[in-house]
Amino acid sequence: MPGTRGGAGQAGPPRPAARAGRSDEFRFRVYTVTVVTVGLLAATAVALWLPFEPDSDLWWIGPVLAVAFLLAEQLGINVDVRSGISWTISFTEIPLVIGFFVAPFEVVLAAHLVAGIGTLLARRVAGRVLYNAGAFLLEITGAFAVAGVVQHALGATEMQWLAALAGTLTAPLVSTLLALAAVRVLRRRMRIGTALRLTGRILVVGFVNASVGLSGYLVISGSPRAWPLVLAVFLGLTALYWAYSDLLREQRDMEALSDVSLMVARSGQQAAARPAGKAENSAEGVDIGEWATIAERIKDQLSAARVVLRLRLEPAEEMRAVVAGDPLPSEQSPAEDPLLRLPGAHVRHFRLTEANSDVRAALLDRGAQEALVVPLRSANQLLGVVEAHDRLSRWRGFGKYDVQLLGLMASHLATSLDNRRLLATLRHDAYHDPLTGLFNRLGFRQVAREPLRDHPSSVVLRVELDVFSTVSDALGYAWADRMVIAAGRRIRDALGHEVPVARLEGASFAALLIAYGPDQAHRVAERLRAELSVPYPVDRLTVEANAMIGYASPSVEEAGEIVDVDGLLQRADVAVRATRGGEEVRGYVPSMGQIFMRRFQMVTQFRQSLEDGQVSVHYQPKVSLPNRQVQGVEALVRWVHPEFGRLSPDEFVPAIEAAGLIGVLTGFVLEESLKRIRKWLDEGLRISAAVNLSVRNLADEEFPAKVVRALDQFGVPPELLTFELTESGVMSDPQKALPILRELHALGVVLAVDDFGTGYSSLAYLRQLPVDEVKIDKSFVLGMGTDLGDLAVVRSIVELGHSLGLTVVAEGVEEDVARDQLEAMGCDVAQGYLISRPLPEDRLEAWLQARTARSPGRQAHNVLTLLT
Repeated sequence: MPGTRGGAGQAGPPRPAARAGRSDEFRFRVYTVTVVTVGLLAATAVALWLPFEPDSDLWWIGPVLAVAFLLAEQLGINVDVRSGISWTISFTEIPLVIGFFVAPFEVVLAAHLVAGIGTLLARRVAGRVLYNAGAFLLEITGAFAVAGVVQHALGATEMQWLAALAGTLTAPLVSTLLALAAVRVLRRRMRIGTALRLTGRILVVGFVNASVGLSGYLVISGSPRAWPLVLAVFLGLTALYWAYSDLLREQRDMEALSDVSLMVARSGQQAAARPAGKAENSAEGVDIGEWATIAERIKDQLSAARVVLRLRLEPAEEMRAVVAGDPLPSEQSPAEDPLLRLPGAHVRHFRLTEANSDVRAALLDRGAQEALVVPLRSANQLLGVVEAHDRLSRWRGFGKYDVQLLGLMASHLATSLDNRRLLATLRHDAYHDPLTGLFNRLGFRQVAREPLRDHPSSVVLRVELDVFSTVSDALGYAWADRMVIAAGRRIRDALGHEVPVARLEGASFAALLIAYGPDQAHRVAERLRAELSVPYPVDRLTVEANAMIGYASPSVEEAGEIVDVDGLLQRADVAVRATRGGEEVRGYVPSMGQIFMRRFQMVTQFRQSLEDGQVSVHYQPKVSLPNRQVQGVEALVRWVHPEFGRLSPDEFVPAIEAAGLIGVLTGFVLEESLKRIRKWLDEGLRISAAVNLSVRNLADEEFPAKVVRALDQFGVPPELLTFELTESGVMSDPQKALPILRELHALGVVLAVDDFGTGYSSLAYLRQLPVDEVKIDKSFVLGMGTDLGDLAVVRSIVELGHSLGLTVVAEGVEEDVARDQLEAMGCDVAQGYLISRPLPEDRLEAWLQARTARSPGRQAHNVLTLLT
């Protein structure tokens, strides 16, 4: 849009050049020639019409008028208005209205041309001199023509004040009409209401200036000594205009800052509202079109021919340019562009005529005469660069207020961009797994919902690696994480980047195959399983792995409806569990759902089963070697379900533990065991009982206090209570388990490590653990008779335990040979079917009466010795 000079009423159009295209450039040149030609013809006609009366005083009046016009231009006050209009209050009406009374047309025209063109050249806007010269001609010619007509109508021979006032107002009106015509020629847009308001403002200000100049001239011509009063009025008017311009400029600047901030905030809200998986390649979720709107607003406020926002959409990408206004001659910027390598975050003002060679070349590449450039920086990185090219003002380029405004806008943009990056990071983290970069469960739910609704034949795959826990126990979680990363990369490569893939937890993954039939999905799953089962190179090791895959698709009833993604994942998980029967890839069938229903019933009915007596405790005796005395029993839970029958602990204990009910189960077994010990004490027997602990028990800070209350309740000495904990349970989080174990050990409770030898990392921790016993895993004891390796392991554990001052217990003793071998090695205690199966309380009592002999022991207690 053109820049408009209000006070003198002169307006100049924007530079067309290559920035507006060749067609616009040609149209503007034709328009310029037309303006100049019409101006020359009109000036000639008016000069011939109005008589020229020579006067000896003209030799000094002409230069004085030129200086007055020049001063009026230099005192100009620029006001920026919306839509790219620059309105300048320049006071040129004052010397013009006086010129009507003191000089002929030719002298006033010459003075105005000299002052106007001189100002343009001084301000280095020579490229628009020809058009402006034509505008000057038409302004002064129109002013004198109207004044002459009014004077003729009044029938006066000398210049009348009304004629001078009418002529003076004609000059800004002509300038405005020329500017509006230039807008049309260049095919730029301006609302009619905006044009009318601008014209009205120009005429009002022109009228005030002309009235002041006319009044001052008349007062001074009548009373020469009154010139100080006239000067005071003029200075007061200047101060008023200046305050008004500052107020209006501040208002416009605040509106611009508010608009830009609201645009960025609104686009950020839209980005946050987008579902996961969409707009992943846009800058923090903001489309280029939204940035173009922001650039357009900055361009309008600065009255610039072009604004370029160069934004780094992703940290690893090059900057992308968003242009508002005239297109860039070249979209590519050289890598060493000096305008893109500016330090700091403040605004720089470059002019073609003043810049060094590098900056001049950069401006020429952009087709710009001048530019404001400001980097957008966060605390530690460059976010982008804002460039404003060529101010659309005839009289001046970018000024200090433009620099200040762009600096404030850039600060707001940089802050908003930095906040958006933080929002994008938080949003990405909310929907993605931090280890693999794949979707997490929430992100997978977001991206899968619509495809599953629109494509009922889509399939959800669930992938499980079965070595994750083993690797984490043996080598640590860092090594297991490397395997998970490698597995995620294999899944991504095997399925393609267009397939949504998620890591759910541990080594469990999910993928969505859109519009796949069951047979096709099964083939894809088979191929994927083969890829995932290839050994994994982890540093210098090669880890063998196996993958199990289950898949499920929406039912016919769910077609076209919002599908429960978690429900499909659950079905696929059921299919994965079904693969443990031999097949490694299986699709879900409704009958598999009974597994989950059975597990759900077990969990929900557990508390009631405790109250109904369906859950009981069986005891398996432990006998010391070699004296065959019954040292204690191990308490083992059993559940006879009214619908499912006898349930194995391996089936219901993990389900209860996952449901957070393991504390209830442990409390029940502990209470039953202490009751049994109390009965034996009352009978004069000191027989201990061992209770198994879960990992969750070792994470309960209140557990030691619960044990103290239970011991006090039944009056049982703490040394008759043993807690058995698995090696893997302790090693899963030693820092959390060790304080609980130390507190239990301080109570006097015996601690035993169960299934010793099956783990990999416990030897390093064994000396740190406050344990009293180690139990050799039954798999080694059962294999002693046939496997020399197992025999060596058992012997090593016995020797290791004794070297650390621990009691060694061997479980799984089923043959006399194994018992004799253990006795020869020095093993302390034996437990197994050779001695007795786990028995309910009543049958245990019968077994003790039938298989043991009571004899006096130490401390007034009897001992039970196994009969041979």
